[in-house]
Parts: sequence; structure tokens; C-alpha cells
Amino acid sequence: MRDRSSHRRTPHTPRRRAAAVALVGVAALVAAAVQTGAATAAPPRAPQAAGQVLPGAESVKLTPAQRAELIREANATKADTAKDLGLGAKEKLVVRDVVKDGDGTVHTRYERTYDGLPVLGGDLVVETAKSGATKDVVKATKAAIKPATTAAAVPAAKAEKQALAAAKAEDAKSPDVDKAPRKVIWAAQGKPTLAYETVVGGLQEDGTPNELHVITDAATGEKLYEYQGIETGTGNTMYSGTVTLGTTQSGSTYNLTDGARGGHKTYNLNRGTSGTGTLFSGADDVWGNGSPSNAETAGADAHYGAALTWDYYKNVHGRSGIRGDGVGAYSRVHYGNNYVNAFWSDSCFCMTYGDGSGNTHPLTSIDVAGHEMTHGVTSNTAGLVYSGESGGLNEATSDIFGSTVEFYANNSSDVGDYLIGEEIDINGDGSPLRYMDKPSKDGASKDAWYSGIGSIDVHYSSGPANHFFYLLSEGSGTKTINGVTYNSPTSDGLPVTGIGRAKAEKIWFRALTTKFTSNTNYAAARTGTLAATGELYGTTSAEYKAVQDAWAGVNVGTRSDGGGGGGTVFENTADVSIPDRGSAVTSSITVSGRTGNAPSNLQVGVNIVHTYIGDLKVDLLAPDGSVYVLKGYGTGGSADNIDTTYTVNASSEAANGVWKLRVQDNASLDTGYINSWKLTFP
Repeated sequence: MRDRSSHRRTPHTPRRRAAAVALVGVAALVAAAVQTGAATAAPPRAPQAAGQVLPGAESVKLTPAQRAELIREANATKADTAKDLGLGAKEKLVVRDVVKDGDGTVHTRYERTYDGLPVLGGDLVVETAKSGATKDVVKATKAAIKPATTAAAVPAAKAEKQALAAAKAEDAKSPDVDKAPRKVIWAAQGKPTLAYETVVGGLQEDGTPNELHVITDAATGEKLYEYQGIETGTGNTMYSGTVTLGTTQSGSTYNLTDGARGGHKTYNLNRGTSGTGTLFSGADDVWGNGSPSNAETAGADAHYGAALTWDYYKNVHGRSGIRGDGVGAYSRVHYGNNYVNAFWSDSCFCMTYGDGSGNTHPLTSIDVAGHEMTHGVTSNTAGLVYSGESGGLNEATSDIFGSTVEFYANNSSDVGDYLIGEEIDINGDGSPLRYMDKPSKDGASKDAWYSGIGSIDVHYSSGPANHFFYLLSEGSGTKTINGVTYNSPTSDGLPVTGIGRAKAEKIWFRALTTKFTSNTNYAAARTGTLAATGELYGTTSAEYKAVQDAWAGVNVGTRSDGGGGGGTVFENTADVSIPDRGSAVTSSITVSGRTGNAPSNLQVGVNIVHTYIGDLKVDLLAPDGSVYVLKGYGTGGSADNIDTTYTVNASSEAANGVWKLRVQDNASLDTGYINSWKLTFP
């Protein structure tokens, strides 16, 4: 028998989703997210008229009852799904969300448990065709969930002590642990292992509620990870003028309960920092007077912003409420004293707003409301953990949809723009919090991706994604929109032509809900948005090329014409299991839009997860069936995994057509799968 004792796996490193979000002022954690094997760009479908969504590609608007039925169906078959995915006997799936396309495709998002314990970093999305066949699987981690034990060697009290120390090191006020540390399987870094998760409450240094999650190795007592769970961020309103509010009458009294939008309620905390406060109510149905000195004014702004955000997600993206279940969250205003922040919290399923410096500028503008509620949507879909690159993408998602909600509102008192928080004047000089056209204008955000971006505050690492969305929507260069002048540069100095905000927002939402996972980083976000665009518009469309160019404009990937040093890339990241000593399996990539033959230096990037690569034979099959041997059986020895790029002289082959990667395991005892592969045309 071959010696397996020297094997060392190199697992992927997803992150657990955060539990709650703030708009500004939260110190960044310094762990960088890493992801490989993200969602794949779908092969081209039938051609369509320029600029039109492909028939059946767009997600349908599900009523809460329809969504509940799809979730019921997923729950009824989740054991079979786990078996089909090759999960272990002790692993179970937990249904989190579901999205359905017009062509019958269903995207089901799951979390996992192992022996009854939550698996942090084990989330995945299964894409199922109308026929019931699995089309694709997007996983936050590729590592097998096989912890050595579920019996802890260190007591929970040690984990609690460690977590409290971590909170005190960050100058938390009155840190406390309401619940005993829970045992989990930590799959977000390295080999999945038994751990404790401890959540520390109290307040952060600036008065924001604290939900510090600390992960402790249950075998050694070593701290494995930590992240912050609070993600910052007729009514006479302060920012939106006189507006219509959804209210409820009870006898002779009115209150701020919006029965048309899931029963959303708005409460007055009256400078408190806990509980719900008091539901706004009164003898008439007029709220506020436009001045911050009137307590109802901030309530009217928050209630209006929540209604706009609800309507935006329902009417534009077909999502009924933050969770998609038709249930409204609630809002709390007048939090604390001189509190210059706003935040979303999963634990209360609510938005909370401070009144700003001097209690004169409540953080209740339209885009801030959209920003905070979007943190809830992100938490209930992709679950992007609030740290590293995934944290930056989390923040950017809230900025992106905060701005699109503002455009959707079409309110003359607060017109749509690509500036975040411009109405609340948090800096006291009339400047916004963030600029999407050129993020660096705020003095801290980054215009483009670089290798260390995962180590900075998530509000600043959001810059490249915000910039990407602006470029995709409006393009580069100088232009004036709704009276605001923008001048958006690109990192490669080349122009980008926008496709319009209406298409860009559809692409980002589809990627968020069907392609992103808890640990998605910038490279994977590019892959996910290209996959979403390919499904909506086709991979040869102008929209697909624009997504490539907009990402290249923020230093993520290459241009559609091969510029930027990497060439034109076609990729497939759908997992394909390789049977142990079985028949050969293939994974296909459709190349289109090329002219003539393939190049003499075609780059074939191969990523295969396998515990003994000497067993494998790997071939490239050209569209006409010609075979190019990439790796012969018996080469590579006992090493784990193939992650390399082969150069092939394919100049005698037509470039366009279906190319295949063929893999066969020729010996027993070891197993694995094709994780991803790509063709790069220089």
C-alpha cells in the first residue's frame, strides 16, 4: 500500500457570515479572505436582441407562500441532496434561502451541520434545473468536514475568558457573555476542527452595540478567529420633504406600523441603547415637522426609507422583505446621545439610527436606510462575513443598493446619486461619507484592488466594488447626473462604457443571491458577476464584456479584449466528482466570439482536488475531439491536488467550440474532484 501519512491538505478559507452591520466607524479585523473555485460563467444561451435579458434567465418574483413551498420542497429532499453532493453520514443540510428563475432553475442556499453542530464556513448554493438535475454547486469551502473529534479538550469557561479578553483589548464597554460558548465545527480556515464560538455583548468603544464573535480551538484553547457581528452602517421629513407614510389606525390613535409592508414598525428609543423603545403614535396622522428638534421627524424619515427599500426590493428584484418571507423588520431612532452612526442587527432584525453630532443630523436619509436594510438582505443570502475582502464586498453591497434605492425613490428633495450619506453631513463640511465614482476622494477608501486590501477597514476596502458598480452603470470619464458631476478614472487608464444602472443592479443582485458565499473575495466576485451576466445576457453580449472591462478598471482580472496582461479567459468552476478507479469524467467550456484558430500558447489552468495525483491522467479535448495530454498517469507521485497551468500548442484547432477537460483515476484508494479549469487566449 502507498504511504498516506505525509499528505497535507490545503483547504480553502471561507468566512462565516456576520450577524449584524454599521454604516461607519467600525475597526476592521485584519484577516484576509481567500477563495478559489467560485461560481462559473454559464455557457452562452441562444442569442437575443441587444440589451435584452435572455428568456427564462431572470429570477421570478416569489410570493411569501411560493417561497415557503420551495423551501418546504428543499427541506423534504435535503437528505437526498446531501447524499448527491457526497457529504458525510454525519453531515446535514439546513435550508437558508431559495431563488427561482423563469426557466424553472432553482438556486437553493444551504448551511451545514456535522453531528448536530453548526459548521461555520460550510455554506453552499445548489443550482437545480427544472428537470431536477444539478447544474452547478458553489461552495464556501472545498475541504471535507471530518473533524478528529466532537469532544472538547478545554472547558467552555476558557473560551469565554478568552473572548472577554479580546473585547477588552478593543476597549469595549461593559463586555458580557449572555450565552455560554457553543460548540461548532470551524471550517473557515485550515482543516475543519471542533471549536467554541463565544459572542461578547455590551458596547463598542463608540457606543455601538457589541456582538464580537470569538472562535476558540476546543482542543488547544488557541484563538482561531474573531469578527464583529454588528455591521455599521403624510410625514414631514428632514431629508425627503413631505411624503406619504404607511400607518395604522387603532381607535382614535395612529401609529407608525406599515401594514402593507410586512408590519414594519418604527420606534423611538428616546436616547436609550436597548429594547425597542416606544412605538410612534399620535392623535393625528401627521408625523414630524422637518426639524430634528421634533422627535417624530427622524421617525418619519426612517419609516419612509424602510418603505422605499421594501418597495425597491419587491418591485425591482422580486424579493418580498429582507428575508423574502413577507415579514417586515423594524426601525429604532434616537439611539444614544450624539451617536454618529447607524447599524443593522440580525439579533433584533432591525435598523437603528443615531442622531449625529449634537443630535442635529439623524442618520435617517434614504440611502442610509437602504444601506442598513441591505445588510439584512446580504446576511440572509450570501452571508458575506464582515471581515477581509468579503467584508468590503458586504459594505459595498449596502452602498450599491443604498444608492439604487435612492434613485428608485425619485424624490426631488433627495435626488439619486452615487454619493453615500451626502444628506446627513456627518463630517460637518457638506461632504458625503463615500464616493462611488472615485472612492479615494474620502481620503481613505481605495479606488482599485491590491493584494493587501483585505487587511483594512471594510468601509474602505469596499471602494473597488463601489467603483466597479459605478463604472458598469455609467462608464468612466466626466459626466453630470441629476446635477452631480462625476469624473471616474480606471486603474489601467483605459475607458469603460457603462451599460446603465438598471442592468448593473440586476447583475449584482443575481450574483449576491445565487453566486456569492460567505467567503467570496474580489476575484470570486468577478467570477460571480460574470456568471450572473452570462445567464442574464449571454457570454458574448456587450453586457458581459462591460463587466470584464469594469472589473479590469479596478484592477480585478483582464479586459474583454485580453488587455491587462492576462488574455481572454473562459472558465468553468462547477465541481465534477472523479470516481475512484473508474471511468473518465469531463468538464466543458464553450468558447465563442474568437476568430480563426486557437493560439500556439493556449494556457490551460487546471485546479483538481485529489489526495494522490499520481493516480490521475488529465487530457484536453479540442472541439474536433483531438486529444492533448496535460498530465500522464503515474506522474506527480503522492502529492495532493493539482493547481497549475499547462501551455498547449493548439494552433491547428478552431478556437470556437466546446473544449473539454478529461480526467480519469486509474488506481484505487484515493478520490477527488475537478474544482475548476480555464482556457486563456493570449
